Amino acid sequence: MRTRQMRRQKKSEKTALMTATDLLARAEQSSGRLKDKLRLRGYDEAEAAEAVEKLTERGYIDDADACRRQFDFLYEESRQSVRQIMAKLLQRGFSQELIRSCVPDDICERERAAAIRALELKYKPDADRKKMMEYLYRKGYDSSVIRSAVEEFVTTI
Repeated sequence: MRTRQMRRQKKSEKTALMTATDLLARAEQSSGRLKDKLRLRGYDEAEAAEAVEKLTERGYIDDADACRRQFDFLYEESRQSVRQIMAKLLQRGFSQELIRSCVPDDICERERAAAIRALELKYKPDADRKKMMEYLYRKGYDSSVIRSAVEEFVTTI
């Protein structure tokens, strides 16, 4: 009877590698975030690092590729500023250098268009300019982009 209970216990205990694989099956993860999630689930630092290393060697984790894909999606599909996108990717466990390598050289036109989209969803063109500017500032847009976007938005009446 004891051996049966011990077998059940061993089957229910997952290794860090198995848990990491399950997490990756649900959603793409950065190596840093995956390590954090494994530690939160009770695995020690060495075991979590070993699991992430094995998955990286086998090609299941590629931080550069994942960061590029997530940046491109957020950059093309959202009304968030590049600063907000960078902050979101930092929270997802990507390194700052990796994120910066994804940012295009010239972002002014995209930032202005995204700021106008953000204004269109929140304000009417006859709203208070100061409030619109403060809203965009809180969203992380550059001051020159803010002035330009508000001016264009207000003149589209």
